[in-house]
Amino acid sequence: MRPDTPAENVDHTAEAARLERTAGLYPEDAEALLLQAAAHLELAGDRPAATALYDRLLSAPGPLETPHLVRALKAANLWEYGHEAEARAIIEGVRTAAPRDPAPWVIVAEALESHDELEAAHDAFTQGATLLLTDVPEPPYAAHPLLFGRHRVRRMLGAAHDDWDTLADTLHSSSVSLDELHDPKRVWSLGSDNPAELEAEISRLRAELDAHREALSRPFPVAILHWPATELSELLAAYPSLTAEYPSHEQHLTTIESALRELASSGTANLGIVTGTVPSYEAFAASEATSPTDTGLLPQYATTLAARGRATTWPPERGAGCWCGSENSYAACHGTPKV
Repeated sequence: MRPDTPAENVDHTAEAARLERTAGLYPEDAEALLLQAAAHLELAGDRPAATALYDRLLSAPGPLETPHLVRALKAANLWEYGHEAEARAIIEGVRTAAPRDPAPWVIVAEALESHDELEAAHDAFTQGATLLLTDVPEPPYAAHPLLFGRHRVRRMLGAAHDDWDTLADTLHSSSVSLDELHDPKRVWSLGSDNPAELEAEISRLRAELDAHREALSRPFPVAILHWPATELSELLAAYPSLTAEYPSHEQHLTTIESALRELASSGTANLGIVTGTVPSYEAFAASEATSPTDTGLLPQYATTLAARGRATTWPPERGAGCWCGSENSYAACHGTPKV
């Protein structure tokens, strides 16, 4: 489904079934595809079926890439159809696990918020922000919803602005400020007889819609293709002409980091890295009826991997390992600019 497809024109049950079939064809992408399928089942109102998909992922024999996210989504879904006690237990487990990914924190905090557990939601947003954003010079794109959600809950609680609220205001790009968008009194204006109040509310809603469309316009990261050393050696042995594109593995890694830093400095948000394999690349080339030696195919392959949920967010979270696969942290590896 394209992000701009109207919801009323989507058969969510059929889309979920299609994604399940696709997951069977691409087992390496099953986690991302089944999460999308579960989302469609939730939209279709079949929440027990969505829970079954979350359970299927959690009981799979291999490790998951985002186990805490799957658990958070399962908890939010369970709460929506009456399984509050189980949902609360899962949420507490996610918070105790302290994941290094912002998404689970946002999901559990918003689940609490949607059920009027505002103090608990604030605590979850704050716990996630403290863990992931302390001493981080620039919050990654994926962490923005963490700050925005925290700002929203604090406005509903009547809390005074703090440093993270100020940071959220700075990151917010809409023409309408977060204070206006998150004003608890907005709901009252919807029943107002005052044309000026109604017009102001329409402007705020338009700003929210524009921000939502902007977020949906890039549903997956702008991704750079990364070849591990063994895969790059195999690739160049099979297709020597690509040596001009990849003179050495060390230079390949340096080029990736430089390209990502350049994109970030130009204002491009939502950046990521996808890892290629030779069999996957050859299969993609065959599907495009193009030779693997065509260098124009490489960025297309990277985009396809990102669209299939294979991208890893760049830069890595504080304390995380480097994207290059070394045993060093990102800060001690490619996260330190070469001088």
